[in-house]
Amino acid sequence: MGMATPVHLSLLSKTSPSHLVLAFPGTGSISHKTARFKCLASQSGFFTRLGRLIKEKARSDVEKIFSGFSKTRDNLAVIDELLLYWNLADTDRVLDELEEALLASDFGPRITIKIVESLREDILAGKLKSGSEIKDALKRSVLELLIKKGNKADLQLGFRKPAVIMIVGVNGGGKTTSLGKLAYRLKNEGAKILMAAGDTFRAAASDQLEIWAERTGCDIVVAEKEKIKASSVLSQAVKRGKEQGFDVVLCDTSGLVPIFSGLHTNYSLMEELIACKKAVGKVVPGAPNVVGITGLILTKLDGSARGGCVVSVVDELGIPVKFVGVGEGVEDLQPFDAEAFVNAIFS
Repeated sequence: MGMATPVHLSLLSKTSPSHLVLAFPGTGSISHKTARFKCLASQSGFFTRLGRLIKEKARSDVEKIFSGFSKTRDNLAVIDELLLYWNLADTDRVLDELEEALLASDFGPRITIKIVESLREDILAGKLKSGSEIKDALKRSVLELLIKKGNKADLQLGFRKPAVIMIVGVNGGGKTTSLGKLAYRLKNEGAKILMAAGDTFRAAASDQLEIWAERTGCDIVVAEKEKIKASSVLSQAVKRGKEQGFDVVLCDTSGLVPIFSGLHTNYSLMEELIACKKAVGKVVPGAPNVVGITGLILTKLDGSARGGCVVSVVDELGIPVKFVGVGEGVEDLQPFDAEAFVNAIFS
């Protein structure tokens, strides 16, 4: 899992079995390729500088991505053992075990079969003649899929202030925590941040966001009375953002109930989200500039050995991953870089 012309960040949690959510787990060579994030502006100015700073900061964050995916890397370490003494006669056995390793890491059946069969064809055609060549081809296949399906991973902050970001997702997915971490990152890069406590459905949500506001040194807008509509809170926040020169308004929203629960609350919450979008659009004419999900935040990946879900999510939804949550710390929301991710899990 909106920006100024708001962008909607979608958030998915590895603890949530449903992927049907809106706007929001070594050794070897390490790639320090800059994460593909940019901030668009009509002229050289704040957002251009902010984009450059985020890209520069991402270079030093690669180690966090590696450590955050340590369990997935350990889970896939069997691949190195399989390929160490590989020979052509063992092709079927090795590929079967490689398939099991990928499935165990949550790559998903379709992606796994596609990758394994592609490797099989290249091996039988004589294009891959050693274990190291097979591993390189495996990494290349995953990287190409991430780049092809998630080729719009640039974080676009719009052409004017304030940039408005709405973060939505299922209950327990980590929306409020991710919002706080995102505020911390943007504020450290020089942005003036305003938080909006738009989760009026969950009683403790505003208190939780106020803690994050204090922790990050950001301003916040909360409901002035009970039972106030979320759209009213977000509208008030965006108005204040415009009037007081905030660079970014980060909007928390009510969490959706996982679709498998059978509860009726999803409908009312969806209606609330629609009302929130309309309310923001009235304050910032033409907003949001896109409809639907424009990016994903994948959370709680540090505690899971199934980091392959990143690949499955991008393949299934065709939506870029912009950030990954790789720990509990305030700095553990990292810009997603496809090449760094592939190196992290297959190092």
